[in-house]
Amino acid sequence: MEKVAIFPGSFDPITVGHESVIRRALSFFDKVIVAIGYNVSKNAFFSIDRRIEMIQKVFSDEPNVQIISYEGLTVDLCKKLNVNYIIRGLRTSADFEFERAVAQTNKAMAPNIDTVFLLTAPEHTSINSTIIRDILIHNGDPSQFIPSSINIFDYIEKEK
Repeated sequence: MEKVAIFPGSFDPITVGHESVIRRALSFFDKVIVAIGYNVSKNAFFSIDRRIEMIQKVFSDEPNVQIISYEGLTVDLCKKLNVNYIIRGLRTSADFEFERAVAQTNKAMAPNIDTVFLLTAPEHTSINSTIIRDILIHNGDPSQFIPSSINIFDYIEKEK
């Protein structure tokens, strides 16, 4: 039986940290579904379609990565797709405390779904999408924090 995991997030935009977690997760899972969640409490910088384009380009060499978008609870998506694993990347102890609470709540709602935590590579600990968006908003160049296979500025132009 194929072992599949969902890696949920906003990916607004995808970072080198996300890329690293996904590529490393492929050593544990036959397939990783990158699930871009629609979050009403966040003002997106990139449309979901742009984020899908970016992630598809980053993983164009990897047939075992699928990209989808979804609304609602991640555990409901897991149930719908018959997936029993959720991947979460951890950068800091604060991430762990938040993600632990979410994972325990998910486990209570769906006992057959496990959350697998992967520590972020040390060089990616400080990188997050919020900081990258702030750099972009202030006309900076965040390229060193974005997967090298994409030019983030190509996607900004498409948003205008």
